[in-house]
This record gives sequence, structure tokens and C-alpha cells, in this order.
Amino acid sequence: MEVKDVENVSTMNNVLELSIVAQNHNVKKVKLLKRGITNTVKRGMDIVFGLIGVICLVPLTIIIYICRKALKEDGPIFYEQLRIGKDGKHFRLYKYRTMVVDADERLKEYLKENEDARKEFEENHKLKNDPRITKLGNFLRKTSLDEVPQFLNVLKGDMSLVGPRPIVNSEIPKFGNKIGIVHSVKPGITGYWAVNGRSDTTYDDRVNMEVFYAENYSLRLDIKIIFKTVLTVLKKEGAI
Repeated sequence: MEVKDVENVSTMNNVLELSIVAQNHNVKKVKLLKRGITNTVKRGMDIVFGLIGVICLVPLTIIIYICRKALKEDGPIFYEQLRIGKDGKHFRLYKYRTMVVDADERLKEYLKENEDARKEFEENHKLKNDPRITKLGNFLRKTSLDEVPQFLNVLKGDMSLVGPRPIVNSEIPKFGNKIGIVHSVKPGITGYWAVNGRSDTTYDDRVNMEVFYAENYSLRLDIKIIFKTVLTVLKKEGAI
């Protein structure tokens, strides 16, 4: 092969490499553009649903207040807890109170006396038969009404309507090196894991499903999750 031929081949290879780099760059730009549009529309949906949720919050709070008084349940009607949001930032999550006031003390005592319950709590960070939950709280959880105050979080921008469920600091080790993926998006009132078994899945299943959503979220997937959430709540197939 002559020198000129070698130079031509080298030039063609360089052109091909530059073409591949340009194509990859364009693909990334398209993906970023699509993701940007998705996030903008997603935030618009959050504001609309957030406003509707906050409006519904007023009469619901009055009804729950009356029920709590009738059942003589103590403590504030609302419950706040620090959770981890997008980019690892902490925020105050709002819920209706579903547990007794001295819930932490009761949990410690209960786990000390029940080895099986202690193992269950260490594995899943929750109990299927939780002695801390009140009579009204049990109803609120089964119907997922305890989550309604989180529409305030959605309106504030701490959360989204759909996303991974927000966790507390003690749950971080469960996610391992995947925690950054999950926290790359806003947590949600409902989500992929929430409508696919939730209470009936293992924590490893939860991690995998939350990661899947964070890596593949789209408007189409969000709409599917919203519709499935409604069906899940109506059928009471695990609390949302």
C-alpha cells in the first residue's frame, strides 16, 4: 500500500470517528432535551394536582379532627418527619398522624420483647402488625388518606406526584451505591414500587424498582402509575 493510500485510510478513519462522536453528542442532546421537557410538564402536573390536593385537604382535615375527638386520640393531627429528597437534601414530610404519641418508646419496648418483629423491622423498616398504629390511623393507612398532606410537599417542590418514596437516613445503607440514582429525581407521593406490591415486597425488590423508575421515568410511565395508584387504593392492595 502506498503512502497516499495509507493517508487516505487514516483520514477516512478520523472522519468516521468524528462522525460517531458527533452522533453520540446529538443523541445526548436529544435525551437531555426530552428529559427537560418531561421535567417541565411533570412540574406543571405537580402544581395542578398539588392545588387540587390542598383544596381537598381542608374538608378532610375537619372530618379527621372530628373523628379523632370522637375516638379520644391524643396528639397533633399532623405528623412531620425529616426525609431525604432530590440530591440528598432533607425536607419535612407531612402526614396525618396515624400512631400514638409515644410511638418511638412503644416500638423500642415491642421490639425488645418480640424477636421476630425486631428482625422484620430491621429488614423492612416497618411492621405488618404495628402496635403503634391507632384505630383511626389503621383506616387512614389502608385507604392511603394519611398521605394526602403530602400534596403540600408537592406544591412546595419538595416532592413530585410520582417518584421513589422518600426515605429516612437509616435506610440509606439498604440502597448501597444505588442511592445516588434514586436521589437524582424528586421523591413522590406514589411511585413504581408503591403500585407494584409495596408492603408485599422485600426491601431489595423496593431498591430495584425505585432505581428502575429513576432511570426510566417518563410522562407515559407517570400516567400509568397514577391510574394504577387509583386502582390500588380502591382495591386496598397495600398502602400507597
